[in-house]
Amino acid sequence: MQPSARVLDLFAVPDDVRPVPGGRGYSVVAGDLVLSPGRDAATSAWLNPILAPLAVELDHERPRSLRIAMPIPTRDLTWVVDGWGATRFEPNARQCRDLDVLVATGRLLHARLAARVTAPPPGIENRADRWARAAQVAFGESQPTGIPNALVPMALRIMTALDDTAFGPDQLVHGNLAGNVLLDADGVPLVIDVSAYWRPVLWAEAVTVLSAVVSLGADAAALREWARGERRQAMLRAALFLLLSDERSLVDDYERVLIPALRSGRRGRTGSR
Repeated sequence: MQPSARVLDLFAVPDDVRPVPGGRGYSVVAGDLVLSPGRDAATSAWLNPILAPLAVELDHERPRSLRIAMPIPTRDLTWVVDGWGATRFEPNARQCRDLDVLVATGRLLHARLAARVTAPPPGIENRADRWARAAQVAFGESQPTGIPNALVPMALRIMTALDDTAFGPDQLVHGNLAGNVLLDADGVPLVIDVSAYWRPVLWAEAVTVLSAVVSLGADAAALREWARGERRQAMLRAALFLLLSDERSLVDDYERVLIPALRSGRRGRTGSR
């Protein structure tokens, strides 16, 4: 997929478009911007005004420990054109695959977001995409529908293991950090493609850990720390979310890494959320 001439014109970049180095083949580089398809205009309208000033603030800190890809508006001050959004291109950045760095980056990011955003942004709870629906099922807010037959046994097994253990208040979180953290030329973590949810931080961290194990080759031994109590419940909800939202349906991989946790885990204390 390539951005149209209209998209390039409104973002004021040349038509010399090339794939993002090391990317997944969806986003492209044009001039000094990365253009990415599939952006929701309503979400970008409230999310980017949060991210942009935070990105500036982080870039001015010394030493820098965290960065966020700077969202860039069009010439007419909109964030999305025909589904395309833009961020500043970061030369010489490379994907971060180190689980410890991913987890630390998430904790830094979520601490900064918690300080800036104290109530659910308008519209965040009205999303209806497959990721939002999967999160709603994972948190017991809706019933699963239309689950592919291959996923049903694993999904039911996870849902049976859920209880009402509390694992923290909701806040603005990045629900897809694994694969969306780069290291810039100085080795500073750079967060991209923020997938915004109003959910507990521990759930977002569980999603990061499980995604890194399944998709980035992280050591499955990391899941041992998630086998009991509130961390187990966060991991189970992360697993259900990923299982239902992942188009690749890597059910064998989820079973391989999760079954030990399901067998060894003990129910933690219960409480209402």
